[in-house]
Amino acid sequence: MFTGIIAAVGGVREIKPAAGGVRVTIDAGALDCADVKIGDSIAVNGVCLTIVKLDAPRFAVDVSQETLSCTTGFAAQAKVNLEKSLRLADRLGGHPVSGHVDGVGTVARFEAVGDNRLLAVDAPRGLAKYIARKGAIAINGVSLTVNAVNGNLFEVNLIPHTLQATNLDALTVGAGVNLEIDMLARYAERLTEFKN
Repeated sequence: MFTGIIAAVGGVREIKPAAGGVRVTIDAGALDCADVKIGDSIAVNGVCLTIVKLDAPRFAVDVSQETLSCTTGFAAQAKVNLEKSLRLADRLGGHPVSGHVDGVGTVARFEAVGDNRLLAVDAPRGLAKYIARKGAIAINGVSLTVNAVNGNLFEVNLIPHTLQATNLDALTVGAGVNLEIDMLARYAERLTEFKN
């Protein structure tokens, strides 16, 4: 479990083929790895992955073909948002994020609004029904509030701190982003299925 509050921006340093996927070595950047060990979970661009090798400040994770098929951001030299898993004593500053990415959206607009940026994302049709105005969404692992929804398109506002503390500042129109919908929407739908 994660909060969607990014601790550091790291970088993909190496990608090697592995059984059933790839092994990705990541430079942890400013992420404090003193309390991290092999087997721990870490969110990389919103994807919950298991550390399989640790040589601080670098660590390696295995990414399956299934994960690669429904996420983005694992290219060589890519900047990646990093967050260690939530401990029970931690503050929940964002919203509950599982690290199970639901799909990839496409940046439709990314424009300055004063010091902020307006980010509009075209969500996959199957996910759009779960995205609600003033609801929560994770984009590349970042907990954000949805400001507007129009069909498959939704908008969020990025404040200067978010732009500085995450990899969202480097987005361009047409880029893919990992989306995780609010888990409460999933449970609500499942409950409704049984009620009907």
